[in-house]
Amino acid sequence: MSKQTRNKFPPGWNERRVKKVIAHYDRQGDDKAIAEDVARVKRAQTTMRVPSALVGKVRNLIAQHQQRRRSA
Repeated sequence: MSKQTRNKFPPGWNERRVKKVIAHYDRQGDDKAIAEDVARVKRAQTTMRVPSALVGKVRNLIAQHQQRRRSA
């Protein structure tokens, strides 16, 4: 007999919302998925690999940058 585990969701998320997102991506064709990725990359952001050991420092730099932009 195994215990049934209950999923824990982030604030604002529940099983229904997760299933809705999964269904969206299951229905999405390859062309639309690629177009979505390209559009995301074309925004004013850059996607790059960061060594795991530096992730915390990078997050702190981003937070500092955002705070400066808000207070400007």
